[in-house]
Amino acid sequence: MLRLKISLLLLLTLTLLWLIGSLLMPILPPFLIGMLLAYIGDPLVDKLERRPLSRTRSVTIVFAAISVISLGILLVIVPLLQQQLAILLARIPEYISYFQNHWIPVLTQWIPVDEELFSLNSLLNQLKPNIEQTGQAFSSIFALISGSGMALIYWVTNLLLLPLVTFYMLRDWDIWIAFLARWIPRPIHPTVVKLMQESDSMLGAFFRGQLLVAMLLGTIYSIGLWWVGLEFSLLIGMVAGLVSIAPYLGFIVGIALASIAALLQFHDWTPLLSIVAVFSIAQLIEGFFLTPWLLGDKLGLHPVLVLFAIMAGGELFGFWGILLALPVTAVLAVWLRHGSRAYLNSSWYLAP
Repeated sequence: MLRLKISLLLLLTLTLLWLIGSLLMPILPPFLIGMLLAYIGDPLVDKLERRPLSRTRSVTIVFAAISVISLGILLVIVPLLQQQLAILLARIPEYISYFQNHWIPVLTQWIPVDEELFSLNSLLNQLKPNIEQTGQAFSSIFALISGSGMALIYWVTNLLLLPLVTFYMLRDWDIWIAFLARWIPRPIHPTVVKLMQESDSMLGAFFRGQLLVAMLLGTIYSIGLWWVGLEFSLLIGMVAGLVSIAPYLGFIVGIALASIAALLQFHDWTPLLSIVAVFSIAQLIEGFFLTPWLLGDKLGLHPVLVLFAIMAGGELFGFWGILLALPVTAVLAVWLRHGSRAYLNSSWYLAP
């Protein structure tokens, strides 16, 4: 009976949160992102408090570090990625032409396919409708953002709110947790607290472990490919780092993209050895240093579950579904584990 009450309470809580989120979604972004940054930074604040430093001073140090990293990403990494992406898009016809002139004759010797299927004009004609639709979509979005004073006010307000929300959430994080814990009914308090602790452990393993490992791997990949001389080193490195949330997928995708880019840039097989060396060294660094140091023996989300959650969240709820997919999945995974354990120990399951 107690477990049934807990399940009903959790279901009611999820339903209530979903309804509130649906109604308030336009104003939620700075609060959700600020809450996430506060969640990631809270353990660092707790460690600084044991130095000992005051809570406010510890929060100020961690907040300054988060701000510097965020500004660095916005002012340095994002413009570089945008620049490399623009160059890549501009050179697509050149790459298609090179592929058509140098590789199609070789492929058609081994595969009985009409060369006309791979002609530049044929490919462009097939892509033209999609390109036009994409261009129209971007034009509409740009016109909406630039032509609407309310949209501009909305984005500026969010940018101003985000650091404020992050700072105060970080400062009062423990107070908020204690406040919420007091509202849990006493009979189910130990069970709910245990569920929350396991959810926190899994979320922490992902956000402070798997995600940070992926970001550091992306940095290592980018530096290594830059050393090789690859023109799109940052773009490929960041993509490989992002998909490395699933083990070995970043390694495979990164080598594939970097090899194609190297062949198109250098027209030679020699750089491929350096590319394989870069990704192999990065995998060794991850296996021997990054994962043991940042993740340890914590149980994070299963790679297949991560990919499914992101795809399902995007399909069902768009951008915010992608953003919230992993936290929600981590909590649901813990609750389902407890639910299945309760079911396997129930009289209904064990009854003859």
